[in-house]
Order: sequence, then C-alpha cells, then structure tokens
Amino acid sequence: MSVPLPGGVPRRRLRPLGLALSAGLILGACNPTFNWRELRSEGTPLLALMPCKPESAARPVPLDGGAPAELHMHSCDTGGLTFAVAWADLGDAARVPAALAGWRRASLGAVRIDPARADDPVTRWPASVPGASQALGLAARGSDHQGQPVQVRAVHFARGTQVYQAAVYGPTVRDDVATTFFDGLKLP
Repeated sequence: MSVPLPGGVPRRRLRPLGLALSAGLILGACNPTFNWRELRSEGTPLLALMPCKPESAARPVPLDGGAPAELHMHSCDTGGLTFAVAWADLGDAARVPAALAGWRRASLGAVRIDPARADDPVTRWPASVPGASQALGLAARGSDHQGQPVQVRAVHFARGTQVYQAAVYGPTVRDDVATTFFDGLKLP
C-alpha cells in the first residue's frame, strides 16, 4: 500500500524519479571541468598535474641569449584557462640563472607588461617545487594579443642544467585551481 503525497501522487511513483535524478547527478559529476591527471615528460624527472589532456611540442629556443636549447612544452585549455608546463636542458649549469631571468621577462612580455618589471617584488609570489634547487613565482595582470585582460601565474625553477616553467593564463585564475596545479609539481 502506498500513502499518497499532497496532490495525490503515490510515494512509490517518486522512487523511480528520485533514482533517475540521482543517476543524472552522479553522471554529471563524472565530467568535471578540471580532470586532473599526472604528467610525466620523457627526458626529465618532472612530475606535474594537468587539468586536461595536454598537447605536446618541442622547438629550439635561445632562453638565455646563447645557443638555442630544445624547449619541450605540454599545454591544454579548460575552464577558460590555459595551463602549460615547459622545460629545457641547457647542458651547462652556468647558463641557468640567465635562462630563468630571460624566461620571466618573456612571460611578462607575453601579457604586454614591461619585461623590466620581472624583478619587481609586486610580480613575485613565494613558490617552491620539491626537488628544485631554485624557484621563483610570477603573478601579474596584463592583456592578451586582442587587448583582453589576462592574468598569469607562473613558477620558474631549475635543477642541475634543466630549467622549467609551469604557468596558468586566463581572465581570472582561481586560487584553488592554481594551488592544485602548482602543488602538483615535483622533481623526485
């Protein structure tokens, strides 16, 4: 026997509706905007968390104004943000400081901010990457190539002769998303 609810609907008819709604909510939860996965890049010990399936590319880039180094990049877009992890092996530890400084200036230039501000304390945030010998965070608001506002949060770091950058670009970068991304960086 079923006791009717106000409006004359028996309770037993609500069970299938409740199950269908529950199933819909569960299936919807299986497709998050940020689907975090571990990235291991061949040729480096770096472990990173990416919120979407990254595309990969490599090309020679003169990071420190010297001989070009092969830059390896993994990037993806989700939730209105671009996530990128890049690295290069300079082959000479003496080139690392200039390469990191140049990369910071280039990161600011990419969002139309004067690269000379790379050493400005306003653009820094305390970053650390387990296993890195040095790390420096960069945070700034600028504009993209179409003049739209863009925020960049990045960390430039090194170990031995390898230099790295992990960055998030977008109109607004949420703290929880940035924390997950940057906390996922490790050099075991």
